[in-house]
Amino acid sequence: MKEPEVSARVERLLALVLLHNMKGATKAEKAVQLSIAGFSPVEIADLLDTKTPVVHQLLYLARKEKRR
Repeated sequence: MKEPEVSARVERLLALVLLHNMKGATKAEKAVQLSIAGFSPVEIADLLDTKTPVVHQLLYLARKEKRR
């Protein structure tokens, strides 16, 4: 495997470990944590098995709630 492929695979594995440790969390909480970890909304949607607009909405609502 080439280095970029290995790096991408390691990132994906770390994301899956993060999600595994958040079993009781909502999809919104998982999306926020993955965003903080540096994943894009497209990547988050793939990991959470949902659509990108849903992730955008979840992140928007989390930011809006944080401002309150």
